[in-house]
Amino acid sequence: MSNSQPDHRAEFWHDKGLESAPAAEEARVTELVAGCQAGNREARRLLYELFHAATYRLLVRMVGLQEAPDLLQEVFLQVFAKIGQFSGHSRFSTWLHRVTANTALQFLRKSRRQRQSVVNTDPADLPAANDRHGQDQELLQAALQKVDPTLRALFLLRELEGPSYREIAQTLGIAEGTVGSRLNRVRRELREHLAALGWEG
Repeated sequence: MSNSQPDHRAEFWHDKGLESAPAAEEARVTELVAGCQAGNREARRLLYELFHAATYRLLVRMVGLQEAPDLLQEVFLQVFAKIGQFSGHSRFSTWLHRVTANTALQFLRKSRRQRQSVVNTDPADLPAANDRHGQDQELLQAALQKVDPTLRALFLLRELEGPSYREIAQTLGIAEGTVGSRLNRVRRELREHLAALGWEG
């Protein structure tokens, strides 16, 4: 590889896309949540617009393109039905991720179907076929389908979005002390699956 070409290996584990609301928007999120809890339909629309894209991307990576749209609707139906239970002790995005992860995990446990096809984000976001980074991402997505769904959710939350171990523990309902060990486990399993798929890291 020449010096003029970017080394995509550093980006391999960090696919940009899943983002919480920036800190500057937290006050706005709090305002919208309060509006939703008061039954304000416009607040619901605005909250959905703010978070639906990131939620959809997480669902795509967990369950695939075919199922993600229906589960996205289910997630936000649950969110608006249960938003009165949101106490504000954690960030809204953490609570939303918990609902999203639980919805996806319940679906995967019910279906028990192992998807072998590569899953990505929106078709418009797919890189060119001859792009090394795109090829790496395809291999990563294929490898992700081979690991336990709970570990997959943990990996996606941490590597693609970057919340704290505490937020991940709250989202997945696990002890904070186990997050690091499970991340090490899923990374090890992914590297094994990637090697079997022919990735040259």
